[in-house]
Amino acid sequence: MSSKPALYRDLLLQAQGLFEGLRDPIANAANLSAVLWHGLPDLNWAGFYIRRGDALLLGPFQGKPACVRIPIGKGVCGTAAAMRTTVIVPDVHQFAGHIACDSASKAEIVVPLITAGQLIGVLDLDSPSLARFDDEDRDGLEALATAFVLGSDPF
Repeated sequence: MSSKPALYRDLLLQAQGLFEGLRDPIANAANLSAVLWHGLPDLNWAGFYIRRGDALLLGPFQGKPACVRIPIGKGVCGTAAAMRTTVIVPDVHQFAGHIACDSASKAEIVVPLITAGQLIGVLDLDSPSLARFDDEDRDGLEALATAFVLGSDPF
């Protein structure tokens, strides 16, 4: 079994190949969601929320139906958007204000998407396992988020 950094390098190469020659953010977000869903173990949701005014609206994803609108500053996604920094939550039930879209989710990581100094959305991954995400996931997902932002027009 390869290391987590090696897995993320492979996922990054795959995503960059999918983004090449196609700058459409919806198509690229849909493909990246699928790459993550099929490439990372132990997920129950992988996808995007797109900034619309003072809220995040559901974008392309893989997994069960999800919350449609999350106010910026609320829940894990809204907190990461407001802070403009990646948020890792080992146990979502211990996160004050967690928005439970899927009761099976136990851990979450959210990476903000920023282009030209503007927040355009977030990349959100959930897991049914406690403490699923760590600094290696942060590094890998931030690299993928950067590739997405650089390879796509803004939403």
